[in-house]
Amino acid sequence: MRHELVLRGCTPTPLASYLKALAVLRLVAEQGGDPDATGCWRNDEFVLRTRLQNDQLLQFFLEKYEPAPLVAPWNAGSGFYYQEGKLNEKDPATGKKLKTGRRDQPTEATRALEAIERSSAKRLTAYREAIKVARSAVAHYKLVKAPDDEKDEFIAHVRNIAPDRVLRWFDSAIVLADGGPEFPPLLGTGGNDGNLDFTTNFMQNLAVVLPLDGGEITAAATELLQTALFAAPTTALSDRAIGQFSPGSAGGPNAASGFEGDARMNPWDFILMLEGALLFAASAARRLESSSAAVLSAPFTVRSRLGTEGAAALTDDGDARGEIWMPIWDAHFTLEEVLALFTEGRAALGARPVRDGLDFARAVAQLGVDRGIGAFQRYGFLMRSGKAFLATPLSRVAVRRNPQADLIDELERREWLGRVQRLARDDKAPGTFRAAEARLDAALFALTQRSDKAAVEKVLRQVGRIDALCASSPKLREALVPVPTLSYEWIHRAHDGSAEFQIALALAGLSLPGEREGRRVYVSIRPHLARVNPDGTDWDENDYLICWGAGALEHNLAAVLHRRRLEAARMNTEGEVLRSRSGARIEDVQRFLAGETDDRRIAELLSGLACVDLDHFVAPEVQDFAMPLPAYAVLKPFFASESMLRDLGWLPPDRSLRLPAQVSARLVADDVGAALELAWQRLRALGVKLPGRQPPCAAGVPGPRLLAALTIPLTFAETGRLLRWLDLAPESDVPEEALDQPA
Repeated sequence: MRHELVLRGCTPTPLASYLKALAVLRLVAEQGGDPDATGCWRNDEFVLRTRLQNDQLLQFFLEKYEPAPLVAPWNAGSGFYYQEGKLNEKDPATGKKLKTGRRDQPTEATRALEAIERSSAKRLTAYREAIKVARSAVAHYKLVKAPDDEKDEFIAHVRNIAPDRVLRWFDSAIVLADGGPEFPPLLGTGGNDGNLDFTTNFMQNLAVVLPLDGGEITAAATELLQTALFAAPTTALSDRAIGQFSPGSAGGPNAASGFEGDARMNPWDFILMLEGALLFAASAARRLESSSAAVLSAPFTVRSRLGTEGAAALTDDGDARGEIWMPIWDAHFTLEEVLALFTEGRAALGARPVRDGLDFARAVAQLGVDRGIGAFQRYGFLMRSGKAFLATPLSRVAVRRNPQADLIDELERREWLGRVQRLARDDKAPGTFRAAEARLDAALFALTQRSDKAAVEKVLRQVGRIDALCASSPKLREALVPVPTLSYEWIHRAHDGSAEFQIALALAGLSLPGEREGRRVYVSIRPHLARVNPDGTDWDENDYLICWGAGALEHNLAAVLHRRRLEAARMNTEGEVLRSRSGARIEDVQRFLAGETDDRRIAELLSGLACVDLDHFVAPEVQDFAMPLPAYAVLKPFFASESMLRDLGWLPPDRSLRLPAQVSARLVADDVGAALELAWQRLRALGVKLPGRQPPCAAGVPGPRLLAALTIPLTFAETGRLLRWLDLAPESDVPEEALDQPA
């Protein structure tokens, strides 16, 4: 009969508690006589399905559990080396005791190791053998202190002679790469975290809960085990350090009701977390796929990309040891299945393994990970509390297919994204650029988790912001390439139907035909925003088209109009100044004129949308005709492309309706009345049947705002509706008094 034991003391966070769950499953299957035991995560608790009942599980750990032989003779605090003795006499200069020159002073570490070495408990036989082999290696190299220059050679020697049961520990703590030993961050730097040696503390905690001489189990040991497994209350916690695995138990400021608190640790927690860490050994050495850092070799362990997380900052990446993504599965796995998960456990983007936390999140969104995983608990090994590293819980990332994340692949063309990320890690990079890249990272990470349009839009805005920063920085242009041309799918997945998006999209579609260097080109709005050539494939340092600045949107649009008029005159296409492959709706422009739109959002969206290929633009559907502002309607024909006016049958082939320079100048000067008078006269001369006998009033719209609104292209259908309203509607349908009122 099998029993489901809910181990409430084994939760996904902190890391120590997660590793405990792995240890319980492994030890029950390997030593507890139940190789078919399974485990899964349910409601943030580990559920063990086994033949053992609660009391039998406790009995196993208390009476039969054989600890893994963890030794690290390459570390100074491993217990294999004595301290240098001291005399009572002091140095007059420093006031410190003089040293004897002989290393014969026992330490807490040496005493812990010797206690295991002298023990008689049968369960520690393998441990004693491991210590014996390690001592032989120390003797072979005639070491009296931890190796320094010969450390790499010594570590390789220890691995060659170590018993099989030690190899599991060895491969969890150290990866022997071509350039020497590398250390996966899960176990610090080869089994220690600063001055805290994991193996020594493992032995010390074993001595607290297990009788080394084979005697009776204490009541305190039983109580502590119940706490570790089932979260039973206890007052028997010790003040030993637990290291990076459980930051909340490390003590320090705000760790208790007072200003500071002592470390509070359950010895069983420390023992079981190291036993659980051994599951990461199977692939640590075998998974080394390059000469890169060992963090790329260990299961589900990658380089830090901490700017994506609110608990960390971009600057943390420089000091962090990496990050690890712990899988959480909701189906019952046997030990063999869990071992396979960690042995083969990898995330990939296409044909390459992931490099950092953002890559991992993308792989999760693309299902590029082993099946059977419901979520990942992300941890970052961050430097906190001075120079100590803490396994800081970051986010919980669900494993589900998210097509939105596929868009990020396009940013990797020409290595654009990689170049941006590398440059942001350079201390000499401008602060504004580093901040922009951090926001881009955060937006990309959010895009892997969310499928809403706002997430895609946020990425577009950040991409455009970086492209715009390059316009004012020659150093950035030296290090980067322009944003690669993005597919129309970005618009399809980001368009929320808002006036801001439609206006930005209409402006992004500007396409002035002409010739450059003997070839046909179409000048988009992008060269006005960034120093790029017409097709956006490279920087153009001599490009005179750039005119966008940090000012208000309406002023920038006026500058764009002026620059495009000059370029159109140079290329003899003056009638196509505002020709666009896309367009807005009249109702969008009306909202803009009324000041109901977010101009900053429009500007940032425009920078991003300018990088998108608009060849497949689909005009938005319009159910009802929005009554245009009369002043806008009279002026708009001069701000439409002549080719569109002819296609609509409104402008005869032999006539021209080019924008008079005086109209724009009057609007910039906020003399709307004069601009309307000029337009009215030109339309009358063209033979347009205008409603009314005189120009409409300005209706209180500022001239610069009206000019900006006129710069926004309309769709073909909306332009046709406006022209019919202006020219073809019977006078009875458009009362003269309506021209004196705002729409």
